[in-house]
Amino acid sequence: MTADHRLAPSSRTEPRTEPRTEPRTGPRTDPRGGSPAVPASASVPTDADAPAPARRRTAYGKETWGEIAFLLLDLPAAVVGFVYAVTTVAVGAALSVTVIGLPLLAAGLAGARGIGRSERARARWLLGVDVAEPSRLPRAGGALPWLWARLKDPVAWRTQLYGLIRLPWGVVAFSVTLVSLVALWPVLPFIARGLAAADRSMVRGLLSPSDELERRIAELESDRGVVVDTAAADLRRIERDLHDGAQARLVALAMGLGLAKEKLHEDPEAAAAMVAEAHGEVKLALQELRDLARGIHPAVLTDRGLDAALSSLAGRCTVPVAVAVDLGERPAEAIEGIAYFTVSELLQNVSKHARARTASVEVWRTEDRLLLQVRDDGRGGARLDGSGTGLAGLAERLGAVDGLLVVDSPEGGPTTITAELPWRARPAA
Repeated sequence: MTADHRLAPSSRTEPRTEPRTEPRTGPRTDPRGGSPAVPASASVPTDADAPAPARRRTAYGKETWGEIAFLLLDLPAAVVGFVYAVTTVAVGAALSVTVIGLPLLAAGLAGARGIGRSERARARWLLGVDVAEPSRLPRAGGALPWLWARLKDPVAWRTQLYGLIRLPWGVVAFSVTLVSLVALWPVLPFIARGLAAADRSMVRGLLSPSDELERRIAELESDRGVVVDTAAADLRRIERDLHDGAQARLVALAMGLGLAKEKLHEDPEAAAAMVAEAHGEVKLALQELRDLARGIHPAVLTDRGLDAALSSLAGRCTVPVAVAVDLGERPAEAIEGIAYFTVSELLQNVSKHARARTASVEVWRTEDRLLLQVRDDGRGGARLDGSGTGLAGLAERLGAVDGLLVVDSPEGGPTTITAELPWRARPAA
């Protein structure tokens, strides 16, 4: 799903937000009248942090000299790219009737990616053009898959085309810039700006990732790593809790029952006391196992849904929490579980850090998105890049499932945190 299909948080609290700038999303507006959402990887700025007005560009400022340097380097860079493209394509095509022709062509295309990377870096450094890097080719398990992946690589072929058409343009750009440096000094900034605009267009058109699908693949690869890391961390936590909690208590229980068995005939009263103590240990072990099971997936969520599960969470919070769930049907189990644990972590932050008197939780659906909003009247100042709140990790986990986290927490409060998840309906039983 692309950004244009997502919906922003509700306008119930009118959070101050800004558009997301990453490739994954774009500005979104809630039909209820809300503001565009901010990304999970950025916090909402306060009034004091509002960006200053854009600095006016001067005739011979840093940008102009960067453009002039880029244009003067166009000719040598174009010569290198042209020679490389002609040599690799011509030699590979001419020898394609032999055994080594196609491997040579594939190797040349693989090297073209390096040339494209250097040109993107040059444009980024001198022209300020921030073109995303294409995703890496998948690892091939064998010579033939490797060869086929390189031969059909659209990024490499577009880089070769860039090298071919750059030579005539590089000659023109270099010549005009050099003459302007000597004879057309007063209008040089305007000439450089016009020529650099053409360069920017070529870089964006030929050296950018293939399309939205290419960028989406790169994002999903990153998200997959987050999911794997989160799952591994959860498994380690469960193992640690079992080893240090219930397992240790059950071992002590077994030892206590063994001692009670030995004293059963010799000292019945002491054995009875030891059995009573073991009975208490059993109750504590059962409670720890229930808590651990609730941390994996609470039974109330499975049996009764989000409304009851979130009400149970609210009852364990240190401040009064009002819960409002407005859902006509239950979402898929995975989405429901993520929503539950998101609210759980946010309410833990309220208990530990907010110093609030009251809090509220709202859950509703807007078309194909599930919205969760946790609000408190505490001291504020929560940030995604702050320490101690765990919001950055929560934002990463939400991003891994195509979700979003919005933080509106000015100093002094109140704090409003909105989480957005994709809606998937629960399959019919």
